[in-house]
Amino acid sequence: MAPRSDFSDWWVKDSRKGTPVVVTMENPNYSVLQIDGPDDEQESFRSMDKDRGKNAKQFTWVLLLKAHRAVGCVAWVAAALWTLLGVIKRRLVSRQGAEAQSDKPRKARLLLKLLRMFLALSLIAFAFELVAYRNGWHFPKPNLHLPDNLHMPKKIEVQGWLHLAYLSWLSFRADYIAYPIQILSYICIILFIIQSADRMILCLGCFWIKLNKIKPRIDEDPFKSGDGPEYQYPMVLVQIPMCNEREVYEQSISAVCQIDWPKDRLLVQVLDDSDDESIQFLIRAEVSKWSQRGVNIVYRHRMVRTGYKAGNLKSAMSCHYVRNYEFVAIFDADFQPDPDFLKLTIPHFKGNPELGLVQARWSFVNRDENLLTRLQYINLCFHFEVEQQVNGVFCNFFGFNGTAGVWRIKALEESGGWLERTTVEDMDIAVRAHLKGWKFMFLNDVKVLCEIPESYEAYRKQQHRWHSGPMQLFRLCLPDIIASKISIWKKANLILLFFLLRKLILPFYSFTLFCVILPFSMFVPEAELPVWVICYVPVLMSILNILPALRSFPFIVPYLLFENTMSVTKFNAMVSGLCQLGSSYEWVVTKKTGRSSESDLLEAAERESKSFALPTLYRGASEGGLGELNRLKEQEQRAAATPAVKKANKIYKKELALALLLLVAAARSLLSAQGIHFYFLLFQGVSFLLVGLDLIGEQIN
Repeated sequence: MAPRSDFSDWWVKDSRKGTPVVVTMENPNYSVLQIDGPDDEQESFRSMDKDRGKNAKQFTWVLLLKAHRAVGCVAWVAAALWTLLGVIKRRLVSRQGAEAQSDKPRKARLLLKLLRMFLALSLIAFAFELVAYRNGWHFPKPNLHLPDNLHMPKKIEVQGWLHLAYLSWLSFRADYIAYPIQILSYICIILFIIQSADRMILCLGCFWIKLNKIKPRIDEDPFKSGDGPEYQYPMVLVQIPMCNEREVYEQSISAVCQIDWPKDRLLVQVLDDSDDESIQFLIRAEVSKWSQRGVNIVYRHRMVRTGYKAGNLKSAMSCHYVRNYEFVAIFDADFQPDPDFLKLTIPHFKGNPELGLVQARWSFVNRDENLLTRLQYINLCFHFEVEQQVNGVFCNFFGFNGTAGVWRIKALEESGGWLERTTVEDMDIAVRAHLKGWKFMFLNDVKVLCEIPESYEAYRKQQHRWHSGPMQLFRLCLPDIIASKISIWKKANLILLFFLLRKLILPFYSFTLFCVILPFSMFVPEAELPVWVICYVPVLMSILNILPALRSFPFIVPYLLFENTMSVTKFNAMVSGLCQLGSSYEWVVTKKTGRSSESDLLEAAERESKSFALPTLYRGASEGGLGELNRLKEQEQRAAATPAVKKANKIYKKELALALLLLVAAARSLLSAQGIHFYFLLFQGVSFLLVGLDLIGEQIN
């Protein structure tokens, strides 16, 4: 109902005293009012006029105050939009410069073409709906999602050719579009419920572990010999695969070389795949430094980088001296284990001959660096605290994380060793070892410091590899899983839960439901999604995901929006790996910054000073090598002195196309007054826009 424009009830007080006032005109030739009545009634009339003027002034001030607030809100929204337009303009200008420097523009992918087509259709449908709304062509939404319930006007009610076209669109929409979208939405909702139930069961399992304090335990003196006071330490091989890791090679080699383990029972392999000669020389110098300090360390470099990390590890395991070692610990170039790492992991293998892998948890040095790292921290906390721990306790199987783990070399050899067939060599060897009957153990209390990507570009490439590789592996491993001799429930766990539900279904329904069906349902109201699918269940799942990292609870809304935003990258990667497209075997080394907190640096320096009495490098190298090292350090100092050129932000076309699609759908939802749908589409569209303009994370050269 429209508000009333008569404010006289606000201005005039109803309480009056005395008898009614009679107004007469004695002389019609004068425009003077004469009032007959007692003096007290005249006084009351004057006081009434005074009160009326006072209330009118107050009401005017209230209106002015509200108008001022409204103008302030409009000005704030206009300033925000103006700032956003300025950012978009700068991004487009920088993008044009970047494209001018590139050799050949990349061809548009199939997914991008589909998104552009959907965007064009949504714009046409939105224009149609605007015309219909302006002309008052409103039709009630059917109670049931059936075309028969849609009332179509008769010929005498048609108002011109445009009205007829709109009626034809309604009929076509109800007959041919609504039903397929509704069926697809039902399928996605069912998958959504199944995946949510899986998350709920994992959380209940984690709660049971915490409640009963279930965790792996070791004997008091696992290395003590039963015959005497001597200690027996097994032979351990430590491998550090790296490729062009200029920022982190020094701290990772330093941390590994300070592991508390007998020197004659430990060998460190630095496996360098760098194609930059300056980085190769720096790593050689670092290895030489620790070798002269008594550490048993070797440097290996491959001339041809075939098979990426899997090929590097396979080449290292082919060395003749590896047969003398019983266990192998693997650390990526940005991982910094504590000195007691081996003493906390190796003892679990004693008395447990079926144990093939002990996996430690990751700890992050830069989790509070920016919004992107905070959101990654939430995901990784749930992965280690819930998924890995629950699967390790109840299933004795989980996906190897590729680093911060110790393998029994016999388990690697019996499983076929490292293979170069996928980009997820860690998951590949874990699945094959599980099929051979080996058990895994996850240590939630043992943490290894590492770094997570700070730029969206690096994180996007990492997620593409992590989601395309499992689908590629699934195609290769499915016959072996079916033909294996493990129990039926283990086969079902591998196929249905490990691969299909958590690697295929999750990115499929997340992208299809929230990025395709939801915006389309705004233009096809016969297939509208219920509110609980859009709001209640996603919020509940986000709360469950954020429970292992309670300090990040204020970021629950950005986390929910960002996970839906990343669904386009994960869906694209999943399809690429499943269909063996060109980008499925693409390996890009995740860019690192070499960050370390001040306390970590002080602890590392203190450990180094206590462990070794020689603080400087011996001059055992040749003078030419030392001169080359000094020259490289001078070049680094000059490069550090020159002002760094900030890397231009990239433009991600898929995310921008989805941002426009969701914002158009949000505008369409305003016409039908759908509250929760409008807010979800608006915020999700803004999230896609920020990511598409590369406004999240850092830009790292």
